[in-house]
Amino acid sequence: MIVESEDILLVHCKNLIEEKLGWGNSEKWTNQDFEELSQRIFEATSITLSPTTLKRIWGKVKYESAPTITTLNTLAQFLGFEHWRGFRQNHFPKNDTSEPTIVNTIEAEPRTKQPYLFSFILPLLLVFGIASWYFISKEQHKSTQINASDFSFSSKKVVSVGVPNSVIFDYDASKAPDDSVFVQQDWDPSKRIKVGTNQHQHTSVYYYPGQFQAKLIVGKKVVKEHNLFIQTDGWLPFIEQSPIPVYFKQQEALNDGKLGLSLEKIQQQNINLKPVAPVVQYSNLKDFGDVKTNDFIFETSVKNTYREGASICQYTEISLLCEGAAIMIRLSAKGCISENSLFFIGKNISGKEHDLSGFGTDFKDFAKVRCESVNGQVKIFVDNKLAYEFPYEGPVSKIVGIKYRFHGSGLVDDIKLAKGDGKVMFEDTFAE
Repeated sequence: MIVESEDILLVHCKNLIEEKLGWGNSEKWTNQDFEELSQRIFEATSITLSPTTLKRIWGKVKYESAPTITTLNTLAQFLGFEHWRGFRQNHFPKNDTSEPTIVNTIEAEPRTKQPYLFSFILPLLLVFGIASWYFISKEQHKSTQINASDFSFSSKKVVSVGVPNSVIFDYDASKAPDDSVFVQQDWDPSKRIKVGTNQHQHTSVYYYPGQFQAKLIVGKKVVKEHNLFIQTDGWLPFIEQSPIPVYFKQQEALNDGKLGLSLEKIQQQNINLKPVAPVVQYSNLKDFGDVKTNDFIFETSVKNTYREGASICQYTEISLLCEGAAIMIRLSAKGCISENSLFFIGKNISGKEHDLSGFGTDFKDFAKVRCESVNGQVKIFVDNKLAYEFPYEGPVSKIVGIKYRFHGSGLVDDIKLAKGDGKVMFEDTFAE
């Protein structure tokens, strides 16, 4: 019998994710931790794995079935691999590239040889387990010796608003037990840079606007972190790509009282629309005044204008950025609502597990979206119909940004952000 088991590989994958997050032993993770992980996976891959799915993978919820290949691919992508097959090849390069299988064949050799195989493998696994325990214990012991009060960490932006924007980090890590000191731009470990223990400054470039959580890390422990707000100068239209997006001027996206880049302007930058169209983003990050996530009304109208090739689902995302949190509503063509999702502070609602058909539209006309959080209840309307509602839960946060993402191209017709009592804090009709 030849057995290709994915169990060990999945355990290794989870260990790498835990190491990447730096949240400590997953046995102590709370529901909020899994909600945060779900959001981070979505931000990195644009695919939603619900907190419930993640709990099943980590053994918090009893579930007999193995993870689907879609789930495995998403976990691998979160770690920087193209898919699960690529993750497997990286760790077991001699294996073939077929999907995980269990193949039963007629034994050509006597069964008496099997005990020899196990007598070789089991001691090897035992040695591996002891070695792993030793190094993990050593790292945990090292982490307990680190006192966060021994370190300092602050930052200052080179320009007050706009991107690209360089940030100068001032830090003191002279009391680090070794040279494993890092400055991380945000939650993404790929933005983690090793810095000198005896140095005191590091600079990083931020190409995207946003509300970030910069971190100073010693070993595997976050010893200091603070909010870093990269604002925009009005509306910033750009096309997402790594590492540097393609920026446009605000005036290039304003036409006939609407905000949106035309296909012609996109193609002028030699950006292909097929087979996969780019993601076009419009962001406005600023101080909107004292408007909080537990007491606001947000209204807007959007239209996805591209429905070709792989963009048939016309995914459209509307986000409110908050201090340390976010609100995200995804719309799509009606046939694709299974891939929709709704994220509100710490609450992640997946179209895989909930009926989000109310977020499906044909985009023949502008879709009117209203999100209100008033008197402890959150309600979202699409074209004046209640699409979803739930009680407000979680911390209260200040709203500091509005963001639209269109898979392909799209238009925004109007925006109004008000307090729960109707007092308008921000309004834009895009009149030139």
